[in-house]
Amino acid sequence: INPFWLAFAASLAATLYAAFCLQESVKQRKPAKLFTLSHYKAVYRLYTAPEHLSSRWKLALYSLAFFLIVTVHFGSKDLFVLYELGAPLCWASDLIGYGSSLAGLRLMQLCLADTWVAEIGLISNIAGLVVISLATKTALMFTGYGILFLSMAATPVIRSKLSKLVSETEQGALFASIACVEGLCSLVATGVFNSLYPATLHFMRGFPFLFGAVILLIPAAILGWIEIWDSKHDYNHFQDASRSPAE
Repeated sequence: INPFWLAFAASLAATLYAAFCLQESVKQRKPAKLFTLSHYKAVYRLYTAPEHLSSRWKLALYSLAFFLIVTVHFGSKDLFVLYELGAPLCWASDLIGYGSSLAGLRLMQLCLADTWVAEIGLISNIAGLVVISLATKTALMFTGYGILFLSMAATPVIRSKLSKLVSETEQGALFASIACVEGLCSLVATGVFNSLYPATLHFMRGFPFLFGAVILLIPAAILGWIEIWDSKHDYNHFQDASRSPAE
């Protein structure tokens, strides 16, 4: 029961920190109603409003990348224990606990742009899932877990990117939409991965992890393309601004 007490304490600490330490981003408070359709309209306008058209397609692409990453994370996480309990690994509860305790670190943000931190995190996730899909021995399984140590670096980066695309008055609608996407991820991940695992046992036990690795190539391409597009756009804007009026 101790791990559950630890999770409870961490959640309580996060709640108290959010309630008493974080500053309100909206300076001017406005009255709000609890049960109203305006909240749903705000989420809808977030992706369809005519203002800031250049950022709307980024919102859609980042949301798609977030959906795919979290879906693969939820789906693979649900299968790890089943995969480790079965042959040829046949892990006991102690090994399962050790494997699940490895966590990712994001110290690379000190020397890399956020997008490339996310890309490295996705590479870590893809490579780790490929190794785990082929694991037949305990050493190889732990190698896969070790490669996965940066696998969750992409999701906070995408949250940050999304937050910077909207105004301070749209932050609530934005994170409400992200919560909806996460709920959808849970449903899709459970339906797809839990159905895929028994259906592919006869030819490859680790196929769902390999399938997840292939899916993660899509958000990796999305993040890389947006970063390259932004870099070219900023460069062209700098070139235009540096030209003299005579030119």
